[in-house]
Amino acid sequence: MISYDALIIGAGFAGAVTARQLAEAGRRVLILERRSHFAGNAYDRLDEAGVLIHQYGPHIFHTNDKQVYDYLSRFTPWLDYAHEVVANIPDGQGGRMEYPVPFNLISLETALGPEEGARLANALLAAYGPERKVTILELRQNPDPDISALADYVYEHVFVHYTMKQWGTTPEQIDPNTTARVPVFLSRDCRYFQDAWQGMPLHGYTKLFEAMLDHPNIEVRLNADARDVLDLTGDRILFEGEPFEGPVVYTGAVDELFSCQYGRLPYRTLDFQFETHPVDVWQSHGTVNYTVDEPYTRITEFKHMTGQVLPGATTIVKEYSRAYTGGEGETPYYAILNEENNALYARYAALAARFPNLHLLGRLAEYKYYNMDAIAARALALADGLQK
Repeated sequence: MISYDALIIGAGFAGAVTARQLAEAGRRVLILERRSHFAGNAYDRLDEAGVLIHQYGPHIFHTNDKQVYDYLSRFTPWLDYAHEVVANIPDGQGGRMEYPVPFNLISLETALGPEEGARLANALLAAYGPERKVTILELRQNPDPDISALADYVYEHVFVHYTMKQWGTTPEQIDPNTTARVPVFLSRDCRYFQDAWQGMPLHGYTKLFEAMLDHPNIEVRLNADARDVLDLTGDRILFEGEPFEGPVVYTGAVDELFSCQYGRLPYRTLDFQFETHPVDVWQSHGTVNYTVDEPYTRITEFKHMTGQVLPGATTIVKEYSRAYTGGEGETPYYAILNEENNALYARYAALAARFPNLHLLGRLAEYKYYNMDAIAARALALADGLQK
């Protein structure tokens, strides 16, 4: 029987980065992954039309953390890609228009017309200076009525309806502090992110993970539910019936680890409607947000992002947000952070804290939202700590 020095539950960024670091330090690592594939929600694959799709929605890599960028660059070359997103809204004349989001100076000119947009842009630049992200709260507090009216326009056309669809809320339920932080970018930079390093893994995320997990000290078991082999009912962690004293890094849903004994932690989930069309290009940008109408939140067209050349076929995906129920096939994506839910999470975290060698890592295990680079950084830090 093979003995392991560390157990990792989940083969997404959190688990894979931790596993690779421990393996390079000489630890024998077993990864248990409940799904039939590794790479977590970043998993990509070729669909029936030959289009490289992101199975769980678009994943765009961006970071200001050079350590993370350099680390991941060990496992993939990069495609130079800067993500741009547009809002698609009715133009009030029976047609539709698109402008960049976050709302910027180009959005302003598109929405209000070149002359009025330029006039208001000059007023904004005079008041706040260029290349600033000015919040709705700041704009509403400006004594110039045209500037304060812009805040209402952005709230109505970019923020409120989109947020209602995404989180299943009414305007009254939306946290005013969240609304106040919605920015207007006083720039012509239409990139969605301004991070120093941006791009896509040249051959896809799954290939990146293949390279990362290709180490003689790493064993990956797919279709393996950790709850079938871990026992946390006593005062020690049992693995396959025997005490396990090495580190156990858990990246899954923490409530499910403890059989949801205090109730299920609330999340939003997504339903994806994939469509393949016999055209080279379906829409103007990789991601188009529907911020005013339509039941879906956005449409993504993957070929914009991946750089794939495939004449005569393209695949898009429409995203529909709804409450997570824990049903078969559902994936929890976004934690619903409020005082009540945070308190519930704290009860599960306290159960985990009973085991000194159990480490919670990642969006689901920590009930927080993390970008990919942030969770990679946390995994590097945890693995470093586990080697001391």
